[in-house]
Amino acid sequence: MKFKMKLIVFVVAAIACLCPMASSAQDIKLSDHTISFHGFVTQGGIFTSGNNWLTMNTNGGSGAFTEMGLNVSTKLTDKLRISAQVYDHNVGQLGQWHPTLDFAMLDYKFKPWLSVRLGKVKTTLGLFTDTQDLDFLHAFALMPQGIYPIDVRDANIAHLGGDIYGTISLGRKRGSLSYTGWGGHNYASIYSGYPYFLQARGTQELRYDGTQYGGDLRWQTPLKGLLVGASRMNEDLSGFGIRLGGPNLEQSKKDYTNQFYGEYTWRNLIVDAEAKRFYRNHLIRNLTSEDSTNVHAWYVSGSYRFNKWVQVGSYYSHYTITSTFLALTDTSTPAGHDYDKVVSGRVDFNRYLNIKIEGHFMDGYGFGPYPNGFYPQQNPVFANSTRALVLLSSFNF
Repeated sequence: MKFKMKLIVFVVAAIACLCPMASSAQDIKLSDHTISFHGFVTQGGIFTSGNNWLTMNTNGGSGAFTEMGLNVSTKLTDKLRISAQVYDHNVGQLGQWHPTLDFAMLDYKFKPWLSVRLGKVKTTLGLFTDTQDLDFLHAFALMPQGIYPIDVRDANIAHLGGDIYGTISLGRKRGSLSYTGWGGHNYASIYSGYPYFLQARGTQELRYDGTQYGGDLRWQTPLKGLLVGASRMNEDLSGFGIRLGGPNLEQSKKDYTNQFYGEYTWRNLIVDAEAKRFYRNHLIRNLTSEDSTNVHAWYVSGSYRFNKWVQVGSYYSHYTITSTFLALTDTSTPAGHDYDKVVSGRVDFNRYLNIKIEGHFMDGYGFGPYPNGFYPQQNPVFANSTRALVLLSSFNF
């Protein structure tokens, strides 16, 4: 019944959004400054055969997939800009309607090659970490989950600290280099995938945060449309919670992410590829045990826009995981990998509303402490493969 109600809301909202809008953003004048407001709402439905997915009971169909955000920005001077975004979501058991501040930052441009951002700043990691909240920019309903898992979106999207960034021209025949160096503190939500995974093992996480720093370097090559780059992130995280009625601590010994990527754009064709290595060595269970988690992931994707209404795309996402604590060492087993073949179609009814239809054909379920969508709470017995149909409506202004 709940799913049917969600589906009704989904359809009604989609029809309502077809109404003409006056502008793509809401602007107001305050003194000599223009303040711009943008927002988005997405509503999805997921049907699966095999495993339940993304903490939802998707084998019977679930509409428990809602995201929304509102951001505001203004230029105080020609060089100084301020912006902020509030975000809320409920994806199965994730989010649970606890609003968060995605970012709130000052951005000052000294020169094209030297700028700074301060506050809660979006993290530049790979091609899309800092734009993964902008669904209307992407061809796919769900980005490749091996690289951009929705389960841990909140832990990756921003840090409290600062960036130094800029773009350096290398000349007409050498392209340009863009760099970002950043550091600060990361606060992960207790309503995200990792704390939810721990609940199945008797731990209630109350806090999970720590130092985070890294950098990104990308080269806009002389070949028109070709971008290549690399990112690195280091973390020193600690967690506190309750396990079996007593206090529970965990602490990083070593925690890092390496990411390499490329993108080629030619007319209406976009081809992306990324590779990621995530390594985490943690003291867990009140610092009495140790776990080394190793994730290797990569994907190749392509999308083509036929016209202003229709875009199609496909990707292959390859994800493997090992964990010493879980005695997970063989990535050829279904628990050690998730290979996802995806086909997707997008229809843009107007500049504000799009609907995406997407099919996922997954081999394995990649079970482990770096969440990848599959949890024992919804899957007492795991199936070796999963098929999924994703419907997503997105409205933005």
